[in-house]
Amino acid sequence: MVTRVVTGAHYGLRDWLGQRVTAVIMAVYAVLIGVIVLFDAPSGYGEWKALFSGRVMQLATLLFIASLLYHAWVGIRDVLMDYIKPTALRLIMQIAVILSLVVYMGWSVMILVG
Repeated sequence: MVTRVVTGAHYGLRDWLGQRVTAVIMAVYAVLIGVIVLFDAPSGYGEWKALFSGRVMQLATLLFIASLLYHAWVGIRDVLMDYIKPTALRLIMQIAVILSLVVYMGWSVMILVG
């Protein structure tokens, strides 16, 4: 009989779909930024600051960052589950990744708002 130790695994459609949805969100944002740069490229700090000072752009950027961090979490978690076999070490590494991603999210919010 196989004993399965579940440590943060969800094994399902939710994570697969989550990665696909976040990939689409990131692609749409990348196209949006590409169109802005292609047709009306900001030439200096003031213009870039003005571009990102609007609430719509801040919201779009925040959605992009949240999507990026969730996408990264699912990918890193899967890699850790596949290659780090000792459960305690895997959990420690997963906690370290989660803490890092939370810090990155907080830092991103501070940059966007401040």
